[in-house]
Amino acid sequence: MAVKIRLMRVGKKKQPTYRVVVADGRSPRDGRFIEIIGQYQPRQDPSVIDIDAASALAWLRKGAQPTEQVQKLLTETGVWAQYEAGRSKPAVTKLSRRGYVVGKVAPGVKAEKPAKAAAEAPAAEAPAASEDAPAEDARAADEAPVEDAPSTDAVAEDAAGDEA
Repeated sequence: MAVKIRLMRVGKKKQPTYRVVVADGRSPRDGRFIEIIGQYQPRQDPSVIDIDAASALAWLRKGAQPTEQVQKLLTETGVWAQYEAGRSKPAVTKLSRRGYVVGKVAPGVKAEKPAKAAAEAPAAEAPAASEDAPAEDARAADEAPVEDAPSTDAVAEDAAGDEA
């Protein structure tokens, strides 16, 4: 069941007001709903947006998907920022035996280092006590090998090797 957070139109003809409801995605716009979590009155000056933040956050954390308009309303009330701040980092689909990320990662999201590399990295970055430390750090950064994610060919070869 796909749960949506969407607007439900109420009010007189030519004078719409909306309820912000949590509903099954298959139910009609003004039909059956699970819970009313707020209201939106666009005809007021300024528009009235009243959303129960605790209920909205609870439903978003359970996986309810807001429509575009509801997401804009949640952004205006600050609920969407709370939700984004509370979210954990995006899940990596899986790690291969070599520690590479396999699968799709959202654009603009950096893949996390494997657990071993993350544990070893802080120990290697001990600060130097000499006066020439900034110059040495700059030279070390230039000489350090850059680890890039494997190309799609390498991932395909790894997958082919796993199947064999």
